Amino acid sequence: MSYSVVIPTVGRPNLDVLLRALAEGEGPDPCEVLVVDDRETRLGPAAARNTGWREAKGDWVAFLDDDVVLAPDWKARLWADLADLPEDVGASQARIVVPLPQDRRPTDAERGTAGLATAHWITADMAYRREALARAGGFDERFPRAYREDAELALRVQDLGYRIVRGSRVTTHPVKPSTFLTSVRDQRGNADDALMRRLVGPKWRSRIGGQRGRLPSHVATTASGLLAVLCGALGLRRVAGAFAAVWVGRTVWFAVVRIAPGPRTWGEVVRMLVTSALIPPAACWHRVRGELRHRRVRP
Repeated sequence: MSYSVVIPTVGRPNLDVLLRALAEGEGPDPCEVLVVDDRETRLGPAAARNTGWREAKGDWVAFLDDDVVLAPDWKARLWADLADLPEDVGASQARIVVPLPQDRRPTDAERGTAGLATAHWITADMAYRREALARAGGFDERFPRAYREDAELALRVQDLGYRIVRGSRVTTHPVKPSTFLTSVRDQRGNADDALMRRLVGPKWRSRIGGQRGRLPSHVATTASGLLAVLCGALGLRRVAGAFAAVWVGRTVWFAVVRIAPGPRTWGEVVRMLVTSALIPPAACWHRVRGELRHRRVRP
């Protein structure tokens, strides 16, 4: 058995640490480590991973994100996870750990990263049998972000009759850096959800083990705000006031839901109030954009 390691990167600082861990860690060495730099093409991690695995020579291809932290014995544990797996196993997923602050409640951004610990099939650390990748055709490069592209591939691999198992290796994924508007920019993923619906069908969330999204609620909030503005422009003040009250109520409720499990500092509260007003229209816009862009896509 042999394995290759593929790392798509945009030059994050942890890359050198990751490569050093692969070079110095315990266990059988990979036959190659392929680092695919996406800083120039900006085609996204799906395209970068495809470039890597198609050049790989190993029987297995282990995909790693460039910001993960490997245990000193990662290579030994990966080898143990892959050794003697039945031919019907197409992939082995690591156990992902996201370290959160111990002295306070996690912020909204930190809770978002923590979701990786329970997600299915994420390629932060995922090893695929190269034959399974070839049969499935690799990642769908129409997914431009590190979002949904790994789950969609896993579904296709399983549809080919392969099983995906969880290994014993443990990989640490640090909390992603965030800015004031990170949660608003993250709404671009709604366009990828539109592509998932086209490719997998209306029940795609249940197939990947995901929870029901907030889009219906965001649609209701956005609609009430737009109707308030429209009625106000038409001189229907009472109706406009009613719709405005609905918008305010739904926005405050959304903010409270996000504030309650967090540290409740002034900075976090202000961020949640502002972004809770911006997220619903952003989510709706990106979903409409995705539906239009992918309207001709067929399963």
